[in-house]
Amino acid sequence: MSDFTVMRRIGIDAGHRLADHGSKCRHLHGHRYEVEAVCRAREVTDAGEQSGMVIDFGFLKEEMMRLIDAPCDHGLILSVDDAAMLRLFAPADQPFDAWHAPLTEDVARHGYREVAGAALGQKLYLVAAPPTAECLARHWFNRLAPAVAARSDGRARLTSVRVWETPNCFAVYEQPADAS
Repeated sequence: MSDFTVMRRIGIDAGHRLADHGSKCRHLHGHRYEVEAVCRAREVTDAGEQSGMVIDFGFLKEEMMRLIDAPCDHGLILSVDDAAMLRLFAPADQPFDAWHAPLTEDVARHGYREVAGAALGQKLYLVAAPPTAECLARHWFNRLAPAVAARSDGRARLTSVRVWETPNCFAVYEQPADAS
């Protein structure tokens, strides 16, 4: 039996650093990330506003903008464990540990944390793993998969997320084999 496949791409600009990297990626820098979401379904929808579709491209874009663009574009994506960098953005009126501890708990519980009220007005998005293209692909897959299922009434499934870090380099996270 054949599947139908659709793909949607968005672009975001964000900074990050890999604190433990042995070379230049340990320095704060940015990328023009391109993020592709690939969805599959056995058949296209036969009725309703998504008739003839796997999932409406507009619906997929809305979810990608809500879950990826809104919290990350023109922000800084860091591991919650990057205390040296996070100290730069801790509010001056709080001890670092008192500010950082609930962030760490939220990341452990939910896998991420959007931070409001950081010093310098910095937009922060904290994740559990180093913010490599590979780890971001997996992270965004896990956030986007339930939204794809909901917006397609369970007919479509997210099968992969590809994160382009440069025009020449990307990482892909694919749906685990036991989840299909």
